[in-house]
Amino acid sequence: MSTLLSLINTIINPLLYFIPVLLAVAFLTLLERKILGYMQLRKGPNIVGPMGLFQPIADGVKLFIKEPIRPSTSSSTLFILAPALALTLALIIWMPLPMPFPLTDLNLGALFILTLSGLAVYSILASGWASNSKYALIGALRAVAQTISYEVTLGLILLSTVIFAGGFTLYNFNITQEAIWLIIPSWPMAAMWYISTLAETNRAPFDLTEGESELVSGFNVEYAAGPFALFFLAEYANILMMNTLSTILFLGSTLMLPEMSTISLMLKSAILTFLFLWVRASYPRFRYDQLMHLVWKNFLPLTLALILWHISIPLSFMGLAPQL
Repeated sequence: MSTLLSLINTIINPLLYFIPVLLAVAFLTLLERKILGYMQLRKGPNIVGPMGLFQPIADGVKLFIKEPIRPSTSSSTLFILAPALALTLALIIWMPLPMPFPLTDLNLGALFILTLSGLAVYSILASGWASNSKYALIGALRAVAQTISYEVTLGLILLSTVIFAGGFTLYNFNITQEAIWLIIPSWPMAAMWYISTLAETNRAPFDLTEGESELVSGFNVEYAAGPFALFFLAEYANILMMNTLSTILFLGSTLMLPEMSTISLMLKSAILTFLFLWVRASYPRFRYDQLMHLVWKNFLPLTLALILWHISIPLSFMGLAPQL
């Protein structure tokens, strides 16, 4: 009996957690193509199945049955491991998220997510290097520089919210926001967090790594078929994860029953994801120097000022603030 329970805990529970994520990713691609289509006065996918609902299934089947080609001069092992690592990290990062109950209850859940988000850089860098292509390598280096830059701001903003919540456990954020959402007293941080998540997930207008007119799709230019699909799934899983995390950090609440809390989390995350797609349809791509200027000259000084302010508030209440 104990063996059966351990088998369920180690295999069945993660599958029940990850399969809905992959299904959501598949239909998010359909939603994006539909929204972009209507915003550009066209229909989008509407042939495969009723209203195009089977389009994600057809795309997945097409990608995974194609021949997986690779450059003859590439590193064969690392070339395959890089997309597998990207998707593995994109799925594992969901484990501490309370939806409303986490798969793994971690005391340092927020730190765990930030750490895995940083590890995703290695899959991008490995894919660019293993391709043995100048275009893939340039795209990978640009992606790494962009991701590392915006992770600084994300980490500082997360530290500020941790000060509010009183701990790194993600469930604390729901308890903290029973009276008021954190987005109301700290809306500048929430705005910078949301913009930084756009850059962290390589979404428009920060999709410099996939600038087709400049880098021919960037770090994944040499990938096709199944390995390309793994990168694609990882990118959209990270989009959903970031929006779910944004909801927990700034729009969380436990005033409702667990069932209603789950529906509320889904609706808020869906609205934030829709804004991702809306931004892609509305704004042109930044230049690379504008991208770096935004984070290092604007976001970083403002974030440092806000975090010092948030640290000084509880110290003043305890009578420990430095005397000026």
